[in-house]
Amino acid sequence: MKETMTPKERWLAVLNREKPDRVPMDYWGTDEATAKLVKYLGRANFDEVAEKLHIDCPLSVGPIYIGPPIAPGMDMYGCRHQDVNYGDGVYSEVVYHPLAPYTSVDEIEDTYTWPTPDWFDYAVIPDQFKGNEHRPVRGGGSEPFLQYARLRGLELAYTDLVLNPELVHYCLDKLFDFAYENTRRIYEQIPGQVTFSYVAEDLGSQERLLFSMRHIREFLLPRMQRMMDLVHEGGGVVFTHSDGAVRPVIPALIEIGMDVLNPIQWRCKGMEREALKRDFGDQIIFHGGVDNQQTLAFGSVEDVIGEVKANIAILGAGGGYIIAPCHNIQAVSPPENIVALYETGYNEGWI
Repeated sequence: MKETMTPKERWLAVLNREKPDRVPMDYWGTDEATAKLVKYLGRANFDEVAEKLHIDCPLSVGPIYIGPPIAPGMDMYGCRHQDVNYGDGVYSEVVYHPLAPYTSVDEIEDTYTWPTPDWFDYAVIPDQFKGNEHRPVRGGGSEPFLQYARLRGLELAYTDLVLNPELVHYCLDKLFDFAYENTRRIYEQIPGQVTFSYVAEDLGSQERLLFSMRHIREFLLPRMQRMMDLVHEGGGVVFTHSDGAVRPVIPALIEIGMDVLNPIQWRCKGMEREALKRDFGDQIIFHGGVDNQQTLAFGSVEDVIGEVKANIAILGAGGGYIIAPCHNIQAVSPPENIVALYETGYNEGWI
């Protein structure tokens, strides 16, 4: 078969409920997994890999930091990071949480400096976009509770919801305000060219929600809706990432404006693909679905081929599906399995 669409046209066809030439494919992977794949395929870089495997990778655009100097190992929020080796690679973990000592809003206001979008140069974005007009564009978005957990530490972040809600509301307002203005300025630089924004929060574990629905409705949904409204006003699509067993919150996310749900961890409780497609397939687009906890990491090539075919048949029935791993591919995944994912998606994805 011969391709008749660019990656951007292919994504837009799916997002607009139109017929693409084939199902689009996206890639998420750690640096270590990507390096192994590049070496395995004998390519010079990932761009050559994406071309060989027909991956429709979005272009991420954003400003560059020009704010106050940041000490080595720190970030602009004052969190200290440390590389932690997990055997097959390294993750940067937060080891110092600057807001952990505080007990009140007044204490934070007296001594803490919140980052501002004024610390960034947005004028570089048109040059990032130039020459990439054929690719879908990701820009802006939000995931503030993740940052709140880095600022406070994970245990305090969750107990604050019950014991110190005023602090949570105050900090989330600050974090969402930054995300909102950052997104607005990105859209301003390339009007009408941002395909989607990532309005996310990790709401699920393997078995159930990480928050009560009461807390999700109180702390997150109204602020997420404000972000989603901004994305829609700018002509973009709302791409919502939430790991795990998030079935109970999907209707609420649809109600406030979610367009795309990622990553579809179908092995988690309540995330069966058939039921998700039946109940929500006419309202949202599905992105992901290729399991990287078991299938890609520990399955055979045949297992991967079978899963990709099943995803196309189930999640892609009648359209509305973008093939991708259900999170970052880890270095433990054999390159043969990654190649099988995309070769199968390409061979079987013609509409």
